[in-house]
Amino acid sequence: MSEPLVWSESLSLSMPVMDTVHQEFVDLLAIVQAADDDALLPAWQTLIDHTDEHFAREDRWMEATGFAPGNCHSTQHAVVLKVLREGALRGAQGDLAPIRQMAHELTLWFPHHAQNMDAGLALHLKSVGYDPETGELSSPQALPQEAITGCGTHACSDQAPAEPAAA
Repeated sequence: MSEPLVWSESLSLSMPVMDTVHQEFVDLLAIVQAADDDALLPAWQTLIDHTDEHFAREDRWMEATGFAPGNCHSTQHAVVLKVLREGALRGAQGDLAPIRQMAHELTLWFPHHAQNMDAGLALHLKSVGYDPETGELSSPQALPQEAITGCGTHACSDQAPAEPAAA
């Protein structure tokens, strides 16, 4: 079993609503990693459900603040969820090894995603005065003139998405 990812200040984005969801993700991932075979599938599904809502929320924030549909951050969300769901299908067929490998890969992927893509998103939300809890925008004049296709503060070519391996 690989070392679990542990929440630390290095993962904090100084945006409480985002940090809370990220800490929940880290905690759920640790539960998956510690689960015995009988508990693995339910723990994995809980992680998928949480991640689905987590990513959907961030995708709504991006949509509301000038990101193009299909921007690289949202695309990475979709790819990661697809891989997680494929793991659940394999697990339901009795093959738990891919889930265990994906859980390990997520401990490597998530800090990079949070510290790059999500940090860029947090900075963007602050720069346009977007309150992620209320959906209110205090500085609409700060919205980008052209839709953002990159990841927030970097072009996609600068932030090639790392994905959990499908094992």
